[in-house]
Amino acid sequence: MLDNISVYWHTATAASSARIYWEHGFGRPSAHGLDPGLLTVPVGVSVFPREIFRPSRRWCERSCSDLRFYEQLPRGGHFAAFEQPELFVDQIRRAFRTMR
Repeated sequence: MLDNISVYWHTATAASSARIYWEHGFGRPSAHGLDPGLLTVPVGVSVFPREIFRPSRRWCERSCSDLRFYEQLPRGGHFAAFEQPELFVDQIRRAFRTMR
């Protein structure tokens, strides 16, 4: 994680790298024009408590016609793979088990 942060810090590009969040409404689904049923592929959702956008199960069920996995986690955030690697890997494995 420090490597990633260092790249932005030493090249003075942190502001421009965050621009996508500003342009896309900070992760609000309505800013993307997402309609219920838009996603028809199998979907797994892990909601980490310190993530930028934390969709409710109800929103996911309306937006994904094939929601196979949904779980809210006790810890972790936007960089869950760095912050909680064991928990992150467990979520991926459990989600993909539902898609075999």
